[in-house]
Amino acid sequence: MLIGVPKEIKNQEFRVGMIPASVRELKAHGHQLIVEQDAGVGIGFCNDAYRDAGAEIVASAEEVFHRADMIVKVKEPQPHECNMLREGQVLFTYLHLAPDPEQAKLLLASGCTAIAYETVTDDARGLPLLSPMSEVAGRMSIQAGAHCLEKYQGGSGVLLGGVPGVAPANVVVIGGGVVGTNAIRMAMGMEARVTVLDRSLRRLKELDFQFGSKLMTIYATTESIEKYVLDADLVIGAVLVPGAAAPRLVTRQMLREMRNGSVVVDVAIDQGGCMETSRPTTHAEPTFIEEGIVHYCVANMPGGVPRTATFALNNATLPFIVELANKGYRAALLENPHLLNGLNVHHGMVTYEAVATAIDKSYTLAKIALD
Repeated sequence: MLIGVPKEIKNQEFRVGMIPASVRELKAHGHQLIVEQDAGVGIGFCNDAYRDAGAEIVASAEEVFHRADMIVKVKEPQPHECNMLREGQVLFTYLHLAPDPEQAKLLLASGCTAIAYETVTDDARGLPLLSPMSEVAGRMSIQAGAHCLEKYQGGSGVLLGGVPGVAPANVVVIGGGVVGTNAIRMAMGMEARVTVLDRSLRRLKELDFQFGSKLMTIYATTESIEKYVLDADLVIGAVLVPGAAAPRLVTRQMLREMRNGSVVVDVAIDQGGCMETSRPTTHAEPTFIEEGIVHYCVANMPGGVPRTATFALNNATLPFIVELANKGYRAALLENPHLLNGLNVHHGMVTYEAVATAIDKSYTLAKIALD
């Protein structure tokens, strides 16, 4: 198979779909690779590093999209990239289609086979290709939130861990999954007072055993979310419904009643956000203030630490890339139910139910679409 790796073009996005070590692994399996020039420069990999691994360096994204059988990316394709996709071509990347009907429309029109990292599953009912970036984003959320609390960033001027004689900040994490767990770990490490809210009693029990009595675990209801958000210095939105738009759990009215200069970090913004007031921001302009509250809503948070994030992502995606290349996409999808769960769009059909519901399109069962 001829596999293509274009340079990412989303604002301030320096990650890359494949590192040279991944290229070398695919070459060992007998596949050809083309990489757009300077695709890895943002994380310290020059063109010669890819050449030495066995890839051909090409001058433009247009050539990558024109020649490749499978495109491997990081972020969702931008409109210009969607227009270069063709029928029969495989796209393997993050898609986050539920809050992005325009992208879905373009992918459907292209006739391509689009497999989303964020809906591929594993035997443990996890999301193995989303998990590495969720780990990064969860840890970054506390880093970013602590910075936003500084006065010259618009924050209330609270130090997350306090000092002797002064109380630490109240950090509220909504959602106890991978993002939430990593946020909790970082916040507790910085000696903040941390509360997590989740609707799974099983998950709350696991977090209680993991972190002990220093973590307050609360069952999430409308009332409990309101109670703890109103008293928070920093709120982390770590909610995930796989493939679907995030529920809006924090209302504008709640933010109005928070102390001015408090901070919300909406990690769920990739799926539309879980705060009523959230809207996507970029690393170039990461925050805005609404209702007196600092909002950090960067839609590609791990792009801020692209080298760490790219290595972590490649570790997770490489086995699936090899499987798709070795078997061909159809056989790979039909033989691996977890990879099949990643299929979102195929030959003009939406093949992931939550996406179809979110964008108001008809849904076709993935196995039927592949027949």
